Amino acid sequence: MTLTLDETDTRLRVAPDVPWVTLVWDDPVNLMSYVSYVFQTYFGLGKGEAKRLMMRVHTEGRAVVASGNREEMERHVEAMHDYGLWATLSKEDEA
Repeated sequence: MTLTLDETDTRLRVAPDVPWVTLVWDDPVNLMSYVSYVFQTYFGLGKGEAKRLMMRVHTEGRAVVASGNREEMERHVEAMHDYGLWATLSKEDEA
């Protein structure tokens, strides 16, 4: 089967976005309890999951806290900045 240019363009437009992630990084300013609180409040995580992610940030220097399309991850990064946390986004396979 040979695709016309229109069919190829449509496939390119509807191709799923490459998964992106929001990374939260360790910093010398925020208390661990505050980081857990932010994860619970903003992401709606339970205390255990929020603490697990906070400990990953603390011990490994960073943690992936969300994944999805780029626009959504950009919103999460901005929200983390609003809470005073250091966050970045990255392609999932580069995280």
